[in-house]
Amino acid sequence: MDYREFMKQELAKAAETANSFFGKVSGTVKTGDNNQVLTEADIAIGKQLVAAVQATYPDHNVIDEEAGGIDKKSRFTWVIDPIEATSNFAAGLPQYGIMIGLLEDATPVAGGIIAPAYGKLYLAEKGKGATCNGNPIHVTDEPDLLNVLVSYGIDGHQEDPERTINETRVMADIILGCRNMRNTGCEALDPMYVAEGRYGGRVNTTSKIWDNVAPQIIAEEAGAVWTSVSGTLPDYSNPLARIEQNFTFCVASPALHQQLQTIIGGRLG
Repeated sequence: MDYREFMKQELAKAAETANSFFGKVSGTVKTGDNNQVLTEADIAIGKQLVAAVQATYPDHNVIDEEAGGIDKKSRFTWVIDPIEATSNFAAGLPQYGIMIGLLEDATPVAGGIIAPAYGKLYLAEKGKGATCNGNPIHVTDEPDLLNVLVSYGIDGHQEDPERTINETRVMADIILGCRNMRNTGCEALDPMYVAEGRYGGRVNTTSKIWDNVAPQIIAEEAGAVWTSVSGTLPDYSNPLARIEQNFTFCVASPALHQQLQTIIGGRLG
C-alpha cells in the first residue's frame, strides 16, 4: 500500500476515536515529568495505530509514545504520537493532533498529521511534496523575519530554573526580531502553520522523536529547513535507542531559518 494512502486511512480512523473521547476524559500527569499528561485516548489510539502498522507492514519497527518500541530489525521505523498536545486535549482544547511518521534508517521519508477539530489532514512523502487536504502547501516566500509570525514552544524546567530563564531571554530576542510570537502548544499544528506559510518559523527545545519525524518530512517537503536549535541536522540513527532522548528543533523557510539561527546564536540546546 502507498504510504500516504495508508496514513490517510488510518489517521481518519484515529480521528474518529479521538472525537469519541474528546471532552469526556481527564489527564493524569506522567511520573517524573509535570509537563507530560496521559489520557485513555492516547492509549486507545496508540494501540489502534500500532495494530494497523503491524497488519500492513509486519516487518517494520514501531515506536509509539505510550507503548515504547517494537524492534523487528528493520531499516524502516514507524514513529507514532497518538495524541500530540495531550494537555490541550485533556483540557477540552481543540489544539491537538495525531501524528505518524516513517523513518528509513535515519531519514524521515513519509509523514501524516490529522487535526480532528480543524478538519485538516497533512501528508507528505519524500520527493513528492506536501499537502493539506489534498492541496499542495509551501512555506512563505517572505524574506524578512520582521514581517512574519514566529511560534515558540517552551516547557518549564523546575529542576533547572536557569534553563527556563535563559530560554525566555532568547524568546525575547526572537520577539523583537519578528512581527509577533504565537504558540498553540501543539507540534501537530505549529510546524504545519510553517509548512503552510502562515508562520515564518517554529522553535522548540523540549520534544521527543515522535514530536519530530512526521512534522519534519511534511515541513521539508513544503520547502522548510528543519534542524536542531543549534543548526545541526537531527540524528535519528538507531531510533529505537532514542526513545528517551530530548530533541530540539528550529523549522523555517531557508531565508528565515538563517535569521532565526543568527538570533539564537548557539544559546539554546
